[in-house]
Amino acid sequence: MQGIGAALLTPGSLAIIEASFAPDDRGKAIGAWSGLSGVGVAVGPFLGGWLIQVASWRLIFLINLPLAAFVVAVGLRHIPESRDPDVTGKLDVTGSVLVTLGLVGLTYGLIEGPAEGWLSAGPLAALIAGVVLLIVFVAWERRTPSPMLPLSLFGSAQFTSANVVTFVVYAALGGVLFLLPIQLQEVSGYTPLEAGVALLPVTVIMLALSSRSGELATRIGPRLQMTVGPLVIAAGLAMFTLIGYSGNYLTEVLPAIAVFGFGLAINVAPLTSTVLAAVPAEHAGMASAVNNDVARAASLIAVAVLPAAAGLTGSSYTHPVELTAGFHRASLIAAGLCVIGGLLAAATIRNPQRVKGAAPAPSCPVHCGLDAPPAPVALSAAAADQPDASS
Repeated sequence: MQGIGAALLTPGSLAIIEASFAPDDRGKAIGAWSGLSGVGVAVGPFLGGWLIQVASWRLIFLINLPLAAFVVAVGLRHIPESRDPDVTGKLDVTGSVLVTLGLVGLTYGLIEGPAEGWLSAGPLAALIAGVVLLIVFVAWERRTPSPMLPLSLFGSAQFTSANVVTFVVYAALGGVLFLLPIQLQEVSGYTPLEAGVALLPVTVIMLALSSRSGELATRIGPRLQMTVGPLVIAAGLAMFTLIGYSGNYLTEVLPAIAVFGFGLAINVAPLTSTVLAAVPAEHAGMASAVNNDVARAASLIAVAVLPAAAGLTGSSYTHPVELTAGFHRASLIAAGLCVIGGLLAAATIRNPQRVKGAAPAPSCPVHCGLDAPPAPVALSAAAADQPDASS
């Protein structure tokens, strides 16, 4: 149920931004979205660790109820509606089932393969079934009249390239951020609360810089930041190898976290903006959904594969020496993936061509739905507070 809610929420939030902001403001808006998303990601472990220590793990789920009620109330009152009037057809239930089962099979096989052996019946059958189902999914999407994933989106080289970079970079992030709290707690002696607090500087950096990063990408184009950002992230991940048995926060953890956070702030907003700008505005929700799915799938696969690639087994988590060595290897592997992501961006991402002498986007009293049908009630109410242009 939580997964269904996330699938409804995340792509819709970016589609609202794409439809509601003038083109020159979208980079900054997406940067703010990225920064606030980072706040949520970092506050979650902190709040969860605190709730576990002072009360019960059950509260980490119950805390969502008042938050959800608040979000629903705000959304109903303040979010303007936008839609694609040309969309027709039914929901692609067959495609949804195929891609879900395909990812389940692939992930299960990758998780169980290192433990049971890659040629064991269970993991091998799951991997084969997962690959076959994903191939059938692509074939189905090519022939169905109302696909859940229009493959025409990948006709844009910019869209395809940005999603490849997303997969590589988010695989690195997902794998290491899964192992980092384990390293801090099992080796460095951190409590769950302290391990959560350790990542708070990432939140502060992203909240302070993401909006500016998005605005800069609008002015100069995304290519430079999408190249430099993964390289800075790689440097931060490589610095995770400094984290050892003492776990001194100021000398071992904070420098790596700070560099890592700066890399995220440089990269995330331009990457997201590039994905959305590479497709027509009416496909913004679909583009956002694809990019989010790519990021989540990359993290999921990395959590299954990276520990095994770094030599970590089930018993390693009870042996600090083995765990530390494996964590350091995993950090370097992830850093290498981010370097590859930066090089891919440098080779494939293109800055948009700017037309000389083009008129600036018109200013609006409220955020304007320039590329999507506006919400008449919301806009008319706001316009009623503005002076008449003729006067």
